[in-house]
Amino acid sequence: MHTILILGAGKSSVFLIDHFLRSAKEKNRKVIIADISEEIAREKIKNHPDGQAVRINLDDEVDRRSLIGNSDVVISMLPAFLHPIIAKDCLDLGRNFFSASYESEDLRKMKNDIESKGLFFLNECGLDPGIDHMSSIQVINREKALGNKIISFKSFTGGVLSPESEDNPWKYKFTWNPRNVVLAGKGVSMFIRNGKYKYIPYHMLFRRLETISFDQVGDFDGYANRDSLSYRKIYGLEDIPTLLRGTLRRSGFCQSWDVFVQLGLTDDSFEMDLPDGFTQRMLFNSFLPFHEYKTVEEKLIELLPWVDDSVLDKIKWLGLLSDVPLAKTKGSPAAILQSILEEKWKLNPQDKDMIVMQHQFEVETPMGLKKIISSLVCKGENQEYTAMAKTVGLPLAIAVDLFLEGNIKLKGLHIPVLPEIYDPILSALEKEGIIFEEKISVG
Repeated sequence: MHTILILGAGKSSVFLIDHFLRSAKEKNRKVIIADISEEIAREKIKNHPDGQAVRINLDDEVDRRSLIGNSDVVISMLPAFLHPIIAKDCLDLGRNFFSASYESEDLRKMKNDIESKGLFFLNECGLDPGIDHMSSIQVINREKALGNKIISFKSFTGGVLSPESEDNPWKYKFTWNPRNVVLAGKGVSMFIRNGKYKYIPYHMLFRRLETISFDQVGDFDGYANRDSLSYRKIYGLEDIPTLLRGTLRRSGFCQSWDVFVQLGLTDDSFEMDLPDGFTQRMLFNSFLPFHEYKTVEEKLIELLPWVDDSVLDKIKWLGLLSDVPLAKTKGSPAAILQSILEEKWKLNPQDKDMIVMQHQFEVETPMGLKKIISSLVCKGENQEYTAMAKTVGLPLAIAVDLFLEGNIKLKGLHIPVLPEIYDPILSALEKEGIIFEEKISVG
C-alpha cells in the first residue's frame, strides 16, 4: 500500500484530492489530508473510506515529521514559503516530494543530496508554472526534431472570469490570491525582442500591452511577466531573438488598473493610519494634488489626461469616488485597496472562473515561416470546482500517479520539461478536457 500525504486543503486542492480518493481502493492507496483546520480537511474527504483528515501544526517539528515519515509521497499545497521546510523534512526522511510552485533557490541547494539519496522531487507541475512549461516545450521539441528553428516564442496565461460571469465593468473578480493580484507586476519586467533586451519598469507595465485573441472567448490584454529571460535556458532557446511570457486580463482592465499604479494606490512600501470615518473618496483624493475648488474627478483627468469615461466608470463602480467609509483604515495603500476590491470583486455563488493560455511561435522552416498559435480555454464548473483548481491540481495528481506506477523512473530535482514527464501528463489532461487547440499557417 502507498500512502499519499497532501499538505494543505485549500481551494486549489479539490481536484487533486478527489482524483486520489476516486482510485484509492483500486490502486491500494491511503490518502491523508493534513491542514491547520481538521474540519476543512474532513470536508474535502467527504467521508471517503480511504481518506484520513488530520490537523497539522506546521510549527511542531515532531508532529510534522511524523506525518511525513509515515508517507511514501508528499504533495505540498501549502504557501510557497513553506515548501523548503517540507522539502528538507522529505530529504531527511527519504520521502519523495511534489509541488506546483516555483523551484526555489532553497530547493536547488538540496539538489545533490536529493540525487544521492535516490529521491524524486518535482516542482512547477501545476498551471503556471506547469501546464505552460509542458505544453510549450512539447511544441518546441517537436519543431526542433523536424529540423526547424524557433525565432519567436510568446506565452500568456490568465486566471479570469468565464464570459457568462463578467457582470461588472472590469469583467474581473478574484479567482485566486487577492494580494498577488494587487501586487502583480511589481519590479522590472525583462524579455528579449528581435535580439534586443527590453525592460519595463512597473510604472510603465500596464501601458505596454499586446492584444491576445481567442476564437472562443474574445480579446485580452497581455502584459509582460517579471522575468522572461531565464526561460531561454529552461526551454533550450538560448539563442532565440524573441521570448516573452506574460499575464492576461480582459481588454480594458489594464488601462484602468494603471490609474492605481500611477497614483500609488498599489504601493506596499509604507503604512497608512487614517482617521475613523475616512471615506473611499477621501482615500482616492489623498493621492491627488490639492486644489481649492476642483473635484476629485477633475483633478484625476488633469493629472492623467488619458482617463476617459470608460476608465472613470470602472473606478466609480468600485466605490472609490463614493462617500462610503473605509472598512480598513490601517495598512499600506495596497492593503487598503485590496480590502475594497475583495468586497467588490467577490465571486457570487453562480460565478464560474476560466483559465486562458496561449503560446505563439514563429518558426523558420524549409517551406517558409511557420506560425503556430496554441490555445487553451478551460472553464470552471462552480465556485468549488474551479478551472484554477483543476489546472493546478490535476497535473500534480497525474505526475504522482505516473511516479507511483513506475512510469517516471527519474531521480533528483526536476521540473516537468522532460518528455518522460510532460508527454503522459498532457495526454492524461486531454482526457480531462484540458486541451490545446493549434492553428498553423506557413508562408
